[in-house]
Amino acid sequence: MKKALIVIDMQKDFVSGALANADAQKIVAPIAARVADFAGDVIATRDTHGEDYLSSPEGKKLPVAHCIKNTDGWQIVPEILSALEKRNALILDKPTFGYLGWDMLCAYDEVELVGTCTDICVVSNALILKAKFPALTVKVNGKLCAGTTKENHLAALQTMRMCQCEVLD
Repeated sequence: MKKALIVIDMQKDFVSGALANADAQKIVAPIAARVADFAGDVIATRDTHGEDYLSSPEGKKLPVAHCIKNTDGWQIVPEILSALEKRNALILDKPTFGYLGWDMLCAYDEVELVGTCTDICVVSNALILKAKFPALTVKVNGKLCAGTTKENHLAALQTMRMCQCEVLD
């Protein structure tokens, strides 16, 4: 069985920067450990925006400059980045919530998603993967995800359950 762990947007701006979140801070060490111990391939994404972010459609709805390419806040948090580098993980830059270039996963049987934000980027990618590869087992590790709020986190987990993703609590 071919498996992949997908680490969604564990970047400084979501953990300790512009959109800092205490729940995201709590999952850094456990995600680093999961990356180190995962029996399969590891892939990570980076939310990636340009200097013109605030004038973009997303920036007009979320007017907080974050994850601007090549800034400190765009970088993956060091503890997780170190674990990713030791695994020779593929790191993908995505310009919006969901990544549309998941074609490399066509030969996989199962993926597990962890990261932030449960209610924006994690849910977007889980649903894209489920729609693109209906036979793929899409798991979301709820304990290793952080939402913008606890309520939004739980709502996103429920949405993913309803869309035939397996949520691990």
